[in-house]
Amino acid sequence: MKKNKFLLVSLVSIMVVTLIACNGDTNNETEELKELIVDFQLPESVSAGETIELKAVVTYGDEIVEDADEVTFEIWEQDDEENSIKIEANNNGDGSYTAETTFDTEGTYEMYAHTTARDLHTMPLESIEVTE
Repeated sequence: MKKNKFLLVSLVSIMVVTLIACNGDTNNETEELKELIVDFQLPESVSAGETIELKAVVTYGDEIVEDADEVTFEIWEQDDEENSIKIEANNNGDGSYTAETTFDTEGTYEMYAHTTARDLHTMPLESIEVTE
C-alpha cells in the first residue's frame, strides 16, 4: 500500500510540474493582429476621354507595404460587372501602386483595387462619375 501511495504522489507531482512547464511564460506578449489597408485614391471628377491615375496606398498595420504580391484595378460600368477590365498597377516602391485609365463614355463606373500582400487579400470598392 505504501508503495502505491508513493507511486501515486510521484505521478501527480510529475504531472503538476509538466503542466506548469507547458503553461509557458504568461508575460509573453501576444502578437497584435494587423490589418491590410488599401487607401484607394481617385480624382473627384473626370470627363469622358480624360486619362486619370488610379492610386492605391497599401499598409499592413503601421508598416508601408513596398512589396505587395498583387495590386490590380478591376473596372466596369455600373450594372455591367461581367464586362470588367483589369489593369495591373505599377509598384512605385514607396507603398503606392498606380495605373492609368481612360473612360470613353459618361456614366458611373465601379472598380476594385484587388490587393494581395502578407498572405492577405482585400479588394476595396470605389465608384466614380464620368461626365461629358
